[in-house]
Amino acid sequence: ARQALDNVVAVLREAGAGPEHIVRMTWYVLDRQEYLRAGAALGAAYRDVIGRHYPAMSAVQVAALMEERARVEIEVTAVVPD
Repeated sequence: ARQALDNVVAVLREAGAGPEHIVRMTWYVLDRQEYLRAGAALGAAYRDVIGRHYPAMSAVQVAALMEERARVEIEVTAVVPD
């Protein structure tokens, strides 16, 4: 999850934006219970990478992800300033 969040921030930087420009985030997870058990660690990683910006978020359990070894995939929509 930390790597996925780091990737989000890197893409935002390339567009001249930052985590504060995120307006929506969807987490796709393979295992709902694993995600819930990891809540404290995920929250700490989120705050380390994104900060204290909390856009609209949802989490969805899925059967598989495109990256075979991945446990989570994070989709973000951001409004980038001109």
